Amino acid sequence: MKKRNAEELKYIYKIMVKAVDTVINESIVKDEKVKFSVIGRISMLPEKARAKIEELIEFTNNHDQNFINLCIMYDGHEEIVDAVRQIINDGVKPEDVTTDLIKTNLYTKNFPPLDYIIRTGMEDGARISGFLLWDSSYAEFKFRNDLWPDYNKEMVIEDLEDFVKRNRRMGK
Repeated sequence: MKKRNAEELKYIYKIMVKAVDTVINESIVKDEKVKFSVIGRISMLPEKARAKIEELIEFTNNHDQNFINLCIMYDGHEEIVDAVRQIINDGVKPEDVTTDLIKTNLYTKNFPPLDYIIRTGMEDGARISGFLLWDSSYAEFKFRNDLWPDYNKEMVIEDLEDFVKRNRRMGK
């Protein structure tokens, strides 16, 4: 959000607050036990938006059937930097640093390995733009020209059919 002006940011934060209120009042969230997790530097959000995000996390904390992971104020480079800083702050010796230790210090420490990432709006190329850099290393990717609002059920099915046909080697 570094390139957005103050007025645009204010509008985005206002939408964020309204969206959380809508989600909390949506019966399907309770009925289907949807848990919301948020990764990123939410401490950088204005107080009202941060409080709403924390309210959403707390509201769905005990839900365990369906999961929605939101990236807010997220940058994959910063996630890795924050993990390294935490490891240094914990006084870990360089020879004790492992991939498992790094993973336990990432924002995504509780996320399972990624299988498939679908990027929409890729009319001018194919890139991950710093998205889940550590966790995406063995994921399969699908890049679509279609914009997110146009992504529909048929496209989901098409993409899932594409995924099951792939020969996953997981770096081997």
